[in-house]
Amino acid sequence: MACEEVLKAVFPLLEGMDLASCMAVCKQWRDIARDDYFWKCICAKRWPSICKQPNPPTVTYYKLYQTFYRRQQRRTLPPPKLSFDDLEFFIDIWAEDRLIFSEVVPGLVLQTGIKVPPPGICDVLRFHLVGPEFKMRQAVKPRFTIPLSQTVSVSVLVSRKDSNTVACIINKSLFEYVDRTAYRAMAFDYLEFSPVHPFIAGARAWFSLLFNEDGNEGVIDVFGIEMDFCDTANSKEEVLWLLDMLDWK
Repeated sequence: MACEEVLKAVFPLLEGMDLASCMAVCKQWRDIARDDYFWKCICAKRWPSICKQPNPPTVTYYKLYQTFYRRQQRRTLPPPKLSFDDLEFFIDIWAEDRLIFSEVVPGLVLQTGIKVPPPGICDVLRFHLVGPEFKMRQAVKPRFTIPLSQTVSVSVLVSRKDSNTVACIINKSLFEYVDRTAYRAMAFDYLEFSPVHPFIAGARAWFSLLFNEDGNEGVIDVFGIEMDFCDTANSKEEVLWLLDMLDWK
C-alpha cells in the first residue's frame, strides 16, 4: 500500500490536534491533511448534526474546527480594576448564639494567607495549604474550640475603600460539611451580583474552618479560616474580577 493511501486511511481516525500536528510534518502530509473530508470526520464527532447539511456552515470544516478550537483556549484576563489593598472583610462566626470570632480583616492579610503552617497539622491539610488554587486565609489567634454538637454559622461582608460601598459574600450560612479526613468544616452561600451582570448566577463563596483534633472526638481546635470561590475563580485576578461584579451598595 502506497504511503499516500496509508495516510488517507489513518487521518480520518485522528483527533483534531493530532491531524493539525501531521500537517507540520512535511509538504506531502500537509497537502493530504488539508482535505476537508478529514476535518468533516472530526467535526462529525463533536457536532453530528452539522454534517447533515450538504455544505459546512463556514467556508470549510477545517475553518469550523479552527474557529471553535481557538475559542476553547483560556483567555488572558485584563488587569482587574480592584485590588486587595482596596478591600476589608468583616467576618463573624457564631456557635449557636455565642459570637466566637469577630474581626475586620484587611484584604492584603487574606491575600498573604498562612505562610507557615502550624506544627502538628496532618499531611492532607499541609498539602491543601500549599495547593495551586488561590484561596484567602488567615491564622486565628488566639485559637478557639467548637463542640461539633453545636450549630455554627458565619457571615462575611466586604467593603471597598475606592467607592465606600459594601457587599455581602456570606449571610449567616451554616457549617454543614465537616470533613474529618481533610480537617475542614465548610459553609457556603451564593453570591449576589450587580444588576448590570444579569446573566451571572450560581457562583458560590466557600468558607472553611481549618482545624486540628482537640483530643476530644466531639470538639475541633480551629487554627485558621479560609475563603475561596473555586467553583468560579481560581486565581487572584479571577477572584478580584468576581468581587468587582458583586452587588455593591
